[in-house]
Amino acid sequence: MISSLLKKISDDKTLTLFNSIAVSSGDRHIPLKEMNLTTKQYYSRIAGLTNAGLIKRHKGIFFLTLLGKVVYDVQMTIGKALTYYWKLKAIESVETSSNVKIPKEELTQLINTLIDNHLIKDILIKESLSHTFEDHQRHQHQQLKKAKLIAI
Repeated sequence: MISSLLKKISDDKTLTLFNSIAVSSGDRHIPLKEMNLTTKQYYSRIAGLTNAGLIKRHKGIFFLTLLGKVVYDVQMTIGKALTYYWKLKAIESVETSSNVKIPKEELTQLINTLIDNHLIKDILIKESLSHTFEDHQRHQHQQLKKAKLIAI
């Protein structure tokens, strides 16, 4: 279900169409020429978004379904996270390169200093407080051992 939904919006033109519907506020006109879509491409993409449950049509107007709103919001969060790409890499580098385990308070302070978006910051702090990178590696190693035992 998730992979098929993501496939529907993985095409740049479909994603642009999806975003246009999200911000259109019930506007009937979505300019095909600006999106470089033929009529056939437009309706094919609309059908895909509709079949995925992301949009609906009511009285000739396309709008996001509740699922579509969630997907749009998550997509916007990913976009925000990408604006912090190098800062996230820096935090990750500090977290993983040290031979000494960094105290959670210092890691939280680093996140607060580098990231000013509250949503991204909350995700990172929640993650860093729940477990460190080493804890994560240890957990993955244990899961792999269990999977091997089950396979035997």
